Amino acid sequence: MIKNLEKNLKTDLKDSLIAKNSLLNLTKSINLAINKMISAIKNDGKIMLCGNGGSAADAQHLAAELLVRLRPDINRAPIPAITLATDTSTITACGNDFNYNDLFSRNIEALGKKNDILIVISTSGNSENIIKVLKKAKQKKIFSIAFLGKNGGKAKKFCDLPLVVESNSTARIQEAHIFLGHFIFQNLEDIYLKKKIKKSGSKKIQF
Repeated sequence: MIKNLEKNLKTDLKDSLIAKNSLLNLTKSINLAINKMISAIKNDGKIMLCGNGGSAADAQHLAAELLVRLRPDINRAPIPAITLATDTSTITACGNDFNYNDLFSRNIEALGKKNDILIVISTSGNSENIIKVLKKAKQKKIFSIAFLGKNGGKAKKFCDLPLVVESNSTARIQEAHIFLGHFIFQNLEDIYLKKKIKKSGSKKIQF
């Protein structure tokens, strides 16, 4: 058995819980994020997500929860969501012909509409392509939500709604980000379904 494995596991589990518990300080902001997303969907908007590295995978993961389904016991029509740049042709073309830092901003310029919501995911908040897409979203009057960590980085001042996990560990921040995404999307789904149930009087709901 690896030396100190149990001790290290306990330490990392504790740090992960501390990072997630810091989200309790964001209840008002989380509530606003949910309401903004519901409003966007009701007005034919979509949810756009982006991030780098592990956060790019998280963006794809969360988009899939909306496009397919979040919970196996709730079937519904898909909720419109996309990730900004997942295919290698777009990524490499932008990096080669323009600049990798333009990747997300160029895509939101083409695909983003006023009623959309942008979610950026960044542990540091300092990636230049994240800063550029937030600036472009502001130009296009697209409401932006940022899943951040550490002190929020530069992205904190360029987004409309920063959600900062209080941790300096990239791994712990990413774990809290995926929890945060699941929590927000679950509540978004619950509220949207309740409104449709109240309107239709039926529990068999489609968006």
